[in-house]
Amino acid sequence: MPAALLALAAGAFGIGTTEFIIMGLLTQVSQDLQISIPTAGTLISGYAIGVAVGAPVLTLASRRWPRKFLLLSLMLLFIAGNAAAALAPSYGWLMAARVLTSLTHGTFFGVGAVVATQLVTPEKKASAIALMFSGLTLATLLGVPFGTWIGQHWGWRMSFAAVSAIGVMALLILARYVPRHLNMPAAQRLSQELEVLRNAAMWRGLLLTVVGFAGVFTLYTYIEPLLTQITGMSNRMVALTLLLFGAGLAIGNHVGGKLADRLGAQRALWISLAVLLLVLIAGYWMFASTALAIAFVLLLGMAAFATVAPLQMSVLQAAGEAGMNLASSLNIAAFNLGNALGAWLGGVVIAQGLGLASLSWTAALPTAAALLMVSMTLQRPASRSSASMAADMH
Repeated sequence: MPAALLALAAGAFGIGTTEFIIMGLLTQVSQDLQISIPTAGTLISGYAIGVAVGAPVLTLASRRWPRKFLLLSLMLLFIAGNAAAALAPSYGWLMAARVLTSLTHGTFFGVGAVVATQLVTPEKKASAIALMFSGLTLATLLGVPFGTWIGQHWGWRMSFAAVSAIGVMALLILARYVPRHLNMPAAQRLSQELEVLRNAAMWRGLLLTVVGFAGVFTLYTYIEPLLTQITGMSNRMVALTLLLFGAGLAIGNHVGGKLADRLGAQRALWISLAVLLLVLIAGYWMFASTALAIAFVLLLGMAAFATVAPLQMSVLQAAGEAGMNLASSLNIAAFNLGNALGAWLGGVVIAQGLGLASLSWTAALPTAAALLMVSMTLQRPASRSSASMAADMH
């Protein structure tokens, strides 16, 4: 595999780390900036909304830019946003820095996947994309716990400074190893690019992504205060537990992909959402002890990310070949809208004084809604088949 793929993976690692790192630092940020934990949680929502807006807009606006120039520009924006976060004197400044950083997210992953396929021979394209996205998995497995550890020892600002340094390294490697001349995307009129927006099935898939992932972040956004205030974990144990969440992510992502290949996107999605619903409901009792909490975080990671591949697959299948690029960016936006919705919903529950423990049952509500949506989708083909059989008999 070319060294340029490692540069793309490094960029993905940095972007994934900066998205999730705030979850391990909520208490520190809230105390330092003198804001409540629910208010600190909106820093996750702000980032997610920035991705939701930035992904489709920047993908369309930059569709004719040279790919290497675009990747380097996105990484410069990423470095600037994280540096601004490290220097933030107030909540408003930090929110603005998070939104600035988020604008790079969707377009980097969309463009990076295309570039990755151009760097290798046709039979290695899937492996190239997998290698690039391994940076995102490693971000949750290693980046977030390490960033949390840095924040616990040297303050949350140093965590963002470290992520900015990762961005600098990724920029240098991208500049050195990504070829200057890459195949440009096929020139299309804007109206052709936007044609996929008329696809009702794609919009249903995007809505399912938003609702299905909202349940995960209703709980996971506040995992650090759950582990410290209810379970009574030390800061060191929190960092180690978040490491297990990353391991669960890697396992669940692999299982979800295999399941979707064997059973199809919709059936795999029904199974993965059903398992996620059971895990979230069980979470109400799982923070009672350290051992149970550790097991729960691992299971949550596995169940949550087993839904990712089926959700992505269902949207891309609905969009078709012509609308795949924009649909892919919109699906990244949908995941992050789900993140924002979940963080907001969890914040409302805490602000209403219902307690951190109630987040588990609250998180189960959007997940149950997503499961119902998939169940209705699965029943439609069966209904049509029954009607056809009845017509044939008559």
